[in-house]
Amino acid sequence: MSRKHAVGAVLLWSTVASAFKLSLRYMNPLQLLLYASLTSLMVFGLLYARDFSPRRENLRSAYLGLVNPLLYYTVLFSAYDRLPAQEAQALNYTWPLMLVLLSIPLLGKKPGARTILGLVLGFIGAIVVATKGNLTGLNFTDPLGVALGLGSAVVWASYWLLNLRDERPLVEKMLWNFLFGFIYVLVTAEMTGNLAVPQLKGLAGAVYVGLFEMGVTFLLWYRAVEGDIAFASNLAYLVPFLSLFFISIIVGESIAPATVVGLAMIVGGIIIGRR
Repeated sequence: MSRKHAVGAVLLWSTVASAFKLSLRYMNPLQLLLYASLTSLMVFGLLYARDFSPRRENLRSAYLGLVNPLLYYTVLFSAYDRLPAQEAQALNYTWPLMLVLLSIPLLGKKPGARTILGLVLGFIGAIVVATKGNLTGLNFTDPLGVALGLGSAVVWASYWLLNLRDERPLVEKMLWNFLFGFIYVLVTAEMTGNLAVPQLKGLAGAVYVGLFEMGVTFLLWYRAVEGDIAFASNLAYLVPFLSLFFISIIVGESIAPATVVGLAMIVGGIIIGRR
């Protein structure tokens, strides 16, 4: 059963980049985040309603909710709004490399030769994607979009590190994170004039994102890792490549060879440097 959970999670996560891009045709990044985070909050609320009991530990989510969903998805959706979906998802997938980099000063981890090789290979791959293969010219079509794509990876890696000592059950943690996070998003949307009802197609996309990017897919993945972590971890490397397939079919983007090469280098760097 755990392997079925892993396959289901990988397939669902492979579709969300397409859902981001399609939804952003009908709403801006903050509006997408507003309705997606509301959907996710409702999912976790329904799952955890019977055992809902406020306790001191849940105050941690007051700051975790600022990081995820507010900061992370605002940056990520803004990257997708500016860049082709294939580029945004490849740059975001550098987060395991960012995690290694951040763990050096924050956790005192000393990188070995393999780790350094993996980092170099992975970040060269990111440059290949961002420059569309023009490494010598270093000509970025949208420098801000590239910065946002890489920035989303930094934010997600930081969030992962912040969660290292959080021993709360997954559903409880996610519920409180999205409870605080949705309040922050709602206030931000009101203050910036983005509190509006979107078109039906945009709303449907936001619900899909809330369900299958932020919500139930995490629960599937959690069950998969509990049952067979080696199988799930190895299967996860298929996500960015399957995502390119869905982007080409659903969004209609022509996948650039540089994207495939750069993404392969990023994944290769993660595999080489992982520990």
